Amino acid sequence: MAEVKSIHYYRLLKTATSIAYIALLVLTWRFFAGELYWRIGIAAAVLNFCWLIVTSLQINHLLKTYFDILSRLEITIPITLGVLLSIISLHSAIHQEVRFVAVAELGAWAIVYGAYRANRKKFVKQGHGPMPIGTWVSPPAKVLLPGDLLLTSGRVAANLHECVGHAELAIKMTDGRMDAFSSYMTKGIVLNPLAAVASATLRDGHYIVLRLAKPMTEEQVRKAAQVASQMQKENMAWRDMVNQRIKKGLNLLPLSSALQARLYDYLKQTGYDYVGLFMGRLTQDHWTCIAACLELYKRVGITTRPYGTGLLGLGSTIFDPIMPVRFLDDPAFELLTKTYEENSNNAVANG
Repeated sequence: MAEVKSIHYYRLLKTATSIAYIALLVLTWRFFAGELYWRIGIAAAVLNFCWLIVTSLQINHLLKTYFDILSRLEITIPITLGVLLSIISLHSAIHQEVRFVAVAELGAWAIVYGAYRANRKKFVKQGHGPMPIGTWVSPPAKVLLPGDLLLTSGRVAANLHECVGHAELAIKMTDGRMDAFSSYMTKGIVLNPLAAVASATLRDGHYIVLRLAKPMTEEQVRKAAQVASQMQKENMAWRDMVNQRIKKGLNLLPLSSALQARLYDYLKQTGYDYVGLFMGRLTQDHWTCIAACLELYKRVGITTRPYGTGLLGLGSTIFDPIMPVRFLDDPAFELLTKTYEENSNNAVANG
């Protein structure tokens, strides 16, 4: 099982890479604005080299997380820029040595692109984006275990061009039934029969399953059911409190009752964290689907990779929404593959 590194490690790594990208973007802007007061050929070669270094340091991680659209962009955009800068350097350089460097850089970008193309063969398009080849797509609900994370297709996945965009967490309730825990835009925190959720998802698309690398203990299974019910109560309490405030605020306005009712229908809260769609925050009483699952894992005592570290990795959550697809690279989980499917089928066949 891969080790889940500390939040300090991820913040430091994100801070370093973010500063490097920001610096390169500023230099690139200044280059094309004519504000780098070097000869064009030399400036293009130096800037190209910097992009090569940053991309090369990130390439292994970016290829591994190819399923994330941001990872794909962090490869394709530098490749495009690098080829353009190589051409500019070749065309504008006065010295033969600079042209030689430009050709070498162009060759390096060709190697990066070749690795990117080869890596694509490890993934297959499922729905609106790529997923690892060999993934067990939409396993039957009967094979799911407490703590399993279901990542499903849907509208968010379509908008992000990713294979999944919604999360549900399998919970074994105190009466023994298996429920799916999540947060819906229209309802807030919900607990629905797991089999029904799986069937409904299959009618509209697909889902994949991430299993905890370290399974829940019996105590954690019992605690998860209690936490799920408690979080639902907290969510309803927050929703009712906010809606009461909205009503009081509308009553102070000189508006007709009909207009107040229309405004209330527009402003009332369901318990879903709409701001969290654009930020990676984790609140105490209202959540997005994936934030709700993360909060439950946290309260049960399960450690995942840090999320929502925000701009420059400073923990602000700004510009760092928590995308469900990123859990495919979380060392706390193992993706259910066709090997699991084959083992499951063999177990059934052998009684």
